[in-house]
Amino acid sequence: MDNQANGSSQDLVKKRKRKRSKGSKAKGNESVSPEVEVLPANSSQNKKIKFNDLDEVATTNSIAPGPKVETIEEPVYEESSTLKADGAAPKITPKGKSTVVKYVDEEDSDSDDANNFNISRSSLQLSDRARELLNVRRNLPIYHHKEKITQFVSENQVTIIIGETGSGKSTQIPQFLIPENSKAIAVTQPRRVAAASLAARVSEEYGCKLGTDVGYQVRFTNMSNHRTKLKYLTDGMLLREIMLDRELKKYTTVILDEAHERTILTDLIMGFLKSLIVSGARKDLKVIVMSATLNAELFSRFFNNAPILYVEGKMYPVTQMYVTGESNEDIVDCVIRSIIKVNITEPEGDVLCFLAGQEEIDNCVKSLEQLAPQLPREAPLIVPLPLYAALSPHQQSKIFEKLPKGRRKVILATNIAETSITVPGVKYVIDSGLRKVKIWKHNLGLSTLLTTPISQASARQRAGRAGRECAGKVFRLYQESEYLSLPKQQESEIKRNDIILPILTLKKLGIDDLLNWTWLEDPGQESILSALNTLYTLGALNDAGKITNLGYKMSVLPLPPQLSVVLISATELGCLAPVIDIVSCLSVDNLILNVSGEQRDEINFKRRSYCPKGNTNGDLIALYEFYQSFQSLGKEWCQEMMFSYKGFKNVSKIKNQLKEYMLATVKQDDSISENEKDKQMAKLRSQFEDGDEVLDIPAILKSFLKGFITNTAVGMPDRSFRTFNSGQLISIHPSSVLFGKSNLDAIMYIEYVFTTKGYARNCSAIELSWLQEVAPHVIGGNKVNIN
Repeated sequence: MDNQANGSSQDLVKKRKRKRSKGSKAKGNESVSPEVEVLPANSSQNKKIKFNDLDEVATTNSIAPGPKVETIEEPVYEESSTLKADGAAPKITPKGKSTVVKYVDEEDSDSDDANNFNISRSSLQLSDRARELLNVRRNLPIYHHKEKITQFVSENQVTIIIGETGSGKSTQIPQFLIPENSKAIAVTQPRRVAAASLAARVSEEYGCKLGTDVGYQVRFTNMSNHRTKLKYLTDGMLLREIMLDRELKKYTTVILDEAHERTILTDLIMGFLKSLIVSGARKDLKVIVMSATLNAELFSRFFNNAPILYVEGKMYPVTQMYVTGESNEDIVDCVIRSIIKVNITEPEGDVLCFLAGQEEIDNCVKSLEQLAPQLPREAPLIVPLPLYAALSPHQQSKIFEKLPKGRRKVILATNIAETSITVPGVKYVIDSGLRKVKIWKHNLGLSTLLTTPISQASARQRAGRAGRECAGKVFRLYQESEYLSLPKQQESEIKRNDIILPILTLKKLGIDDLLNWTWLEDPGQESILSALNTLYTLGALNDAGKITNLGYKMSVLPLPPQLSVVLISATELGCLAPVIDIVSCLSVDNLILNVSGEQRDEINFKRRSYCPKGNTNGDLIALYEFYQSFQSLGKEWCQEMMFSYKGFKNVSKIKNQLKEYMLATVKQDDSISENEKDKQMAKLRSQFEDGDEVLDIPAILKSFLKGFITNTAVGMPDRSFRTFNSGQLISIHPSSVLFGKSNLDAIMYIEYVFTTKGYARNCSAIELSWLQEVAPHVIGGNKVNIN
């Protein structure tokens, strides 16, 4: 990795970690340019979110002239409800409210659909539960404006709704619209966790079993059917539906929730919906863009000055505090010290800490578990709980459980807790000011995960978590001057990530003028050309830039394009069964648990005894051998080897899903006859049953090489490697079974990470001759000089 390429962001992070000093509270105002219509409410003026002296005006920064903006003002509420973690009737508490989802507590409920807690309840139980929750819903700010919202949506084809934190927009607006729609309603979410938890909550409120009238669909899990009226789904799933049915005929309303997160797929969906509306193909389709932050003018301008509806939330004042004292190089140590200080000095109330990533969270949890029993008994006992996307729904649900008196929950989370998920009882927020983002380097053809400072919008979102039920405090581990120097909004994904999947999708739909397509935010010519080059390398595009038959099949699979190529290539090479096993393992996070300290060498030695072929050929073959061992040895073996037993259970589930998707690539191939389809289907099914045959390791690795041809590196005499396409230095990650091995001519890797230097993860040993064999259109006559 080029050090200069990372210079600015790394310097900011180092500054954030090492320079802490006392700051004062910021002050500021944001102006409003368009006309604002105020609906009658209990008070006579607009309500503002107050963070002590910092007033956030509840409108957009600078909406361009044109869009109509209406503000729904929140009435004054004297009481609201909190749903108990044990599923009992809501307890009325003064001045506060929260939306809590309870997951079923089962020993092995670690799969994606482990939150299907109401599927076994009777109709009577469901209706009783819905009546109980109606009292909770009536206390939500948004519920009192049901008629106005439905009228506003019915009068406009596109509506931009800005709902403050705590307004209840994600759960209530879709329910308001169910009676108004003759077909289904789709609600997109950027994260699987949010899609599943929101659907579970709304199904309870609506009084139905999850997966019937209200359901959800995420990758590898579909809890819905053709009669489902309201479906929460990830943006990737809706994009897949657009590819299968460009006019989205089964929906009359599409709601894009959490639009402020600006994922690549959300931007792409907006482009498709605008094209659909402008063309007049779906005059009956309603589009609602919902956001939690004040960025409405961008969405409004994109949809030809669509009207904006503003719904205020219930927010209590949050006092801002800045850390004081000497500089601290270790952010984990700084967070732990802050937690202990808050626990000793502040009254009761739970603590929510925002950290950059899983590694920092796990380190904090481990340290706090060791320190908690040693702290003064006068203070509450700290109960640390992690929260990040890789955790199962069952593990995530622990943050909602009520603790006995004398204990304090300390939730350590990534930015997953900024929106969508509301945790009751949180009164204090500790903000590290850092997050991890994936950055794509066009010049290197590599993406890497970097720790970077957050934006001002994210800082406000994090602080707002402390003001949901009562007045709270936020402890920012950075200076006021640093806060003011942060960007106003986070850079959108489309500006910092590769856009291979969006470009493949556009090509599949016959769109060739990529530069002039209806981008919400143009990714730029360099990014588009890089994606086109990658797709050509993968074989998804031909020399003329048209999509190939391989490209069509890739677009059907709900996988990154590289892994789609791997599966399709494995079909041709006759090794689909083991490749599906490996791809399923790669699709599960934290399958192989990290081991630190004295146990690491011992556990690694034990693990390697179960992957004799992997020790020679690399991590992909080792994953296959581990999965085979799991199938025969089960849970106790996983515990002994420090593998995730529940993760391997998810592997089995994903494996079955991938088989169905592979069959779908044949079913949906209109370029072949029905007779040919039957032959190919029979061939696929026969491969699924070939698991007991001798493992064809070269064929397996060549299948992966087809998808990851650009992720290859040539061995150097000093055991380092140079990437084939850019000549960058890269080393095998210490977690790999190939770490320390000598005489490797070349390697292929699935993932690139950059810490102190560039590392290749999930490495496999390959032969140089395979490069020419697998991708002659890319390698051509290139000569590789390993000296």
